[in-house]
Amino acid sequence: MNDTPGWASPGSAPSDGREPGASAPADRPVPAGPVEPPADQPGTDPQGSGSQWSKEQPPPGQWSAPTGAPAPGQAPPPPPGPGWGGQPPGGGYGGPGGPGGYGPPGGYGPPGGYGAWGGGWGGPPPAAKPGVIPLRPLGVGEILDGAVSTMRTYWRTVLGISLTVAVVTEVAVILLQGLVLNDTETTDALNDPGASLTEISRALAEVALSSGAVLLITLVGTIIATALLTTVTSRAVLGKSVTIGEAWRDARPQVLKLFGLILLTGLIAVGVVVVGALPGIIVAIAGGPSGAIAALLILGILAGVIVTVWLMVRFSLASPALMLEKQGITKSLVRSTKLVRGSWWRVFGIQFLASIIANIVSSLAVVPFTLIGAYAGGHGLTGFLENTNDNYGWTFLVISGIGSVIGSMLTFPINAGVTVLLYIDQRIRREALDLELARAAGVENYGAGTPGTVPGS
Repeated sequence: MNDTPGWASPGSAPSDGREPGASAPADRPVPAGPVEPPADQPGTDPQGSGSQWSKEQPPPGQWSAPTGAPAPGQAPPPPPGPGWGGQPPGGGYGGPGGPGGYGPPGGYGPPGGYGAWGGGWGGPPPAAKPGVIPLRPLGVGEILDGAVSTMRTYWRTVLGISLTVAVVTEVAVILLQGLVLNDTETTDALNDPGASLTEISRALAEVALSSGAVLLITLVGTIIATALLTTVTSRAVLGKSVTIGEAWRDARPQVLKLFGLILLTGLIAVGVVVVGALPGIIVAIAGGPSGAIAALLILGILAGVIVTVWLMVRFSLASPALMLEKQGITKSLVRSTKLVRGSWWRVFGIQFLASIIANIVSSLAVVPFTLIGAYAGGHGLTGFLENTNDNYGWTFLVISGIGSVIGSMLTFPINAGVTVLLYIDQRIRREALDLELARAAGVENYGAGTPGTVPGS
């Protein structure tokens, strides 16, 4: 069996655990009704057959509570004892082997009778937790805590991956920005109201090309970090560590497919928005009224954005499905759609919350370094806030780049960890993946009890 979650084929949910509790011994006969001993030998077994009846039986006719006053000359019945008349010591039916008791000590089930899971009618014992999460359906807080716990417990591997990817990515971005985006001619052409259409078009083309290159570099770094951190998080669920080299060897066969998956989802998003804006574009080409063009464009783009968000949430678990189940691109999209179906709002809410937390953490690192870089570059805070198209020089780029590296080093593990744990949570809820995880983690006798409660799910 594999150590990482592709543990079983998708949709498998084996369940070979034993039923909780224990049945009562079958060798003790349960009488169909009260038996009165012979009148000449009360309380004895006339046949000596080894019956389990107690020798001290109540008088005849007092097996149930009297409905009226006792007959003249007859003493009131004694209070019910630990036999048929009342609840035996220990809280279970039949008592712990006392006189007249049937069943094992404590009644049926665990010691103490029904409701003895920790006293009262509480829940069963907590689920097994070999790694950063308990093996049961997770609450929102547990998913977020699992991502942070992975980063804290395996910080050498997690921060090593994040720092390496962030440094390489940011160095490439700084070089590109310093050599191309900070070009004086391009900046002057965009800031000059009297620039010709040719100069503006050339400047815009250069900016678009450079921005696209920056976006591509950032995307490559994000994909590589996601691939490696997916493997680390999946091992952390099992309580097993992994080195950077092992994570790369496990993720390398799927990295190109992950690129294709991200590219395909990006094209789908752009295509949906373009289709939404198409009516407005057609009306504009036909020379329609400007009001109608603006209305169609706004409504069409808004509808396209809504559909895009809906699709991206449905496809949001395709990345861990591709990496952990070794699926293809289209199968990963279909797999994600099946896992998210019926839980769209929950998946959206958790990922939206994780994005907010990641952006706040990133801002705490990026904003101070950006302001320091603006001040150290000789522009001051006012110049930085008022002039967004100015050249800031290498001092600003390097100092702000350090903040970006720190921010990426913290946000990569949060985003990747939440996505992987959400994928695992959905599979536990739908396919009982916790059984396979327990086997992979070496948890003994898992599945013999009832899973714990799900807080905050």
